Amino acid sequence: MMTYRYGIMGGWRGSGMAQLVLWDIDHTLIATRGVGRALSAAAFEATLGLPMREQAKVDGITEPVIFRETARLHGLETDRSAFERFARALAEQHLKRAAELRERGHALPGAAAAVAALADAGVHQTVVTGNVRPVAEIKLAVFGLDQHINWDAGAYGEDDDVRSELVRLALGRSGVEVADVVLIGDTPADVEGGRANGVRVIAVASGRSTAPELRHAGADAVVPDLRDTKLLLELIRGSERRV
Repeated sequence: MMTYRYGIMGGWRGSGMAQLVLWDIDHTLIATRGVGRALSAAAFEATLGLPMREQAKVDGITEPVIFRETARLHGLETDRSAFERFARALAEQHLKRAAELRERGHALPGAAAAVAALADAGVHQTVVTGNVRPVAEIKLAVFGLDQHINWDAGAYGEDDDVRSELVRLALGRSGVEVADVVLIGDTPADVEGGRANGVRVIAVASGRSTAPELRHAGADAVVPDLRDTKLLLELIRGSERRV
């Protein structure tokens, strides 16, 4: 039987072969169906005092970069304090409108079963996401996907602008060896962030990126969605099968 003790930073160190999954959130585990953009627009206006007419690219991008580039589309330059005000406003909007998020958004097919099956199999789980932590927590809680997540071992948009740095931070916080870690995400940025740190990557073609694009980015395996829990567990255990 594997036994674990918590590392200094709240992660795990295994006396056996530890396994840890780093989950992306948006378009990997959940879809907000337009609510996310609406909440960002409300927070943007609350922070900068003007309506958000357009939004910068969001797929695979961290929240500070999205905010900064969106502000530039409106002719504004922002600093860290402006982002911090935006992040607070964004968390407030998600909390205030959680019922709307639950009604219009949804957990993606197979997500709940995958998270539960990994927990049952002894695989520890956290997140590497461009969302700020309070928003990440609300998003997964709204759809009942938060129960098995170790939030302190994760990395979030406020931690760094660059996805690969978020992966590096999560590895340090978890205390798990790189060889025992798998990242699951839906964008080439997720794939590249994992590969830059030597982490195996399972890409899910459930977002805007196609399976060929994810393979080209270097994913170790690509699945269409999370419905096939058995296959997902095989891949996480180190199966060489590519899909």
